[in-house]
Amino acid sequence: MSDLRDTATGQAGGPETAPSSVRLAAEAKAKATAQGIGLFLLALMLFGLMDVAAKKLAQDYPPAMVVWARFAVNLALVTLLFRGKLATLVRSQQPGLQFLRGCFQMGTVALFFIAIRYIGLADAAALGALSPVLITLGAALFLGEKLGAGRIIGIVAAFTGALIVLRPGAGVMHPAAILALLACFTYAGGALLTRVVRFDSTATSVLWSAMVGTGLSSLALPFFWQEVAPIDLPLFLAVGALGAVGQAALIVAFRKAEAGSIAPFGYSDLIFSGLWGWAFFAQLPDFYTVIGALVIAAAGVYVWSRERAEARAPASNE
Repeated sequence: MSDLRDTATGQAGGPETAPSSVRLAAEAKAKATAQGIGLFLLALMLFGLMDVAAKKLAQDYPPAMVVWARFAVNLALVTLLFRGKLATLVRSQQPGLQFLRGCFQMGTVALFFIAIRYIGLADAAALGALSPVLITLGAALFLGEKLGAGRIIGIVAAFTGALIVLRPGAGVMHPAAILALLACFTYAGGALLTRVVRFDSTATSVLWSAMVGTGLSSLALPFFWQEVAPIDLPLFLAVGALGAVGQAALIVAFRKAEAGSIAPFGYSDLIFSGLWGWAFFAQLPDFYTVIGALVIAAAGVYVWSRERAEARAPASNE
């Protein structure tokens, strides 16, 4: 009788033990995934606020100064965080790839910051939503990943959405929007190199990005430098600090949750950019920008859902 009670309450080491362990593991994974998604959304919000600060500064200062602040403050924070370990962390097993990756990331920031000087945050974010699809295409072209019919459909649909936003020949969108589009390509290049750089730690990659960005932007700084008004110093610091904290949140997010679980939430950037653009600059995306952004987001989610389904198919057949 006591054996029956023990079995019913799960106290004995009987059949309840294994299911209980599986349930606890599933709950832990679900909690970690929720935390990862939350951190990812936090990162997107911080990056959006960084863009707000950059756009405000770009009205009065050359973009080169804003780009330099983005990386220089980041480098200062990383140096402070990893003090005592820098000599170890700076040693990369793939220095050439790390340098190239840093160049792509610096190019992305520079192109985007110049673009938002002339166009709205929501417009730039709508074009920026192309990046995940470009990464998919680049992975097939350069990393040997399979390019199936689903990916091709998603890529064509995403570029169609970009054309709706840009409306080439209509004379509506500012030419600087092309820079935001180019930033998608440099971002995709940096993301693909991040996949290739596998033998260095995350801290090493972050440090190299900050060093390369600071070094390259410092070369251009003397040609564009102008005196900074004391009232604008907090904005310059905010550009670097928000970027650094956002990057840290992004890294922890991908440690806690699978990339496939986080991916669909990447398009929340469209919401944050639209919100910040309205709140700080009284700018709202027009009808065509909204439609184009929805087409791009739908294409990205379609590609993601197809890949998730294909990844589960072999497991279900075993």
